[in-house]
Amino acid sequence: MIAVAFATVYVVWGSTYFFIQKALVGLHPFLLGSMRFLASGTIMMLWCVIRKEKIWSVQAIKMAAITGIMLLSVGNGIVIWVEQFMPSAVVAITVSAAPIWFVLLDKPHWKENFSDRSTIIGLIVGFMGVLLLFGQQLIGSLDQIDSRTIIGLALLIIGSMSWAGGSLYAKAHPTGASATVNTAWQMLIGGLAFVPGIFITGEWERTDWAAVPTASWLSILYLILMGSIAAYSAYVWLLQVRPATQVSTYAYVNPVIAVILGVAFANEHISTLQIAGLGVILLSVLLINLNKYRKAA
Repeated sequence: MIAVAFATVYVVWGSTYFFIQKALVGLHPFLLGSMRFLASGTIMMLWCVIRKEKIWSVQAIKMAAITGIMLLSVGNGIVIWVEQFMPSAVVAITVSAAPIWFVLLDKPHWKENFSDRSTIIGLIVGFMGVLLLFGQQLIGSLDQIDSRTIIGLALLIIGSMSWAGGSLYAKAHPTGASATVNTAWQMLIGGLAFVPGIFITGEWERTDWAAVPTASWLSILYLILMGSIAAYSAYVWLLQVRPATQVSTYAYVNPVIAVILGVAFANEHISTLQIAGLGVILLSVLLINLNKYRKAA
């Protein structure tokens, strides 16, 4: 189950950057975020009711309110918003710094994390691998950096910190509820937090529903079913059963998947430098998990 959960988070989340940009062709960012998470949260809550799980828990709802807003409304919401105008390579590189924030913000485990040399080396190597993977696009994007892009970079850093902090909070405050119930509440509350932005920015009035292309509807359907229900549920469960530093490796592997999908389905070209980057990233994941392999041996 752990292997399946990691594979789901690695592969599915690696594809969501592409589908977010597709959905943004016809939908505005706050509207997209609210539709995605309210729909997925409602589906998961109905599933919990069908299974007769205990859903009314003050502790679970309180935890979900904090983590849902930190992870989905702030962390993922910023990614959705900046993908309107920032190159995907720059977004991917900035977001890939998340594992570093996991280590820096996880104060109770500082001694354990910083004493594990392979973990620290793996984090550094992984970020270098992402730079190699997107180095050529990054150089081309530097000429296009303006004040809006700088603001976007700052927001992405805040979003990565919020995502890491919310994940660590969820891991440190177990509620006793099932991962499914926790996930459902997080999505519902996170989705509701997008709603004020819809009306403050006038997105509802500016949306021409008849003009939204089919590709946008199919993309948001994919984000609801796969990006949220499948992958986010797997991520929440992994935080309960595996160390946060290991779970955070998704941020290094997602760009790898994105490049592989681009080569396989969009006829994109992969360079020798990118192949080297892929190898370096996979090496970093091995290093981050090396201590676990040693214990198993």
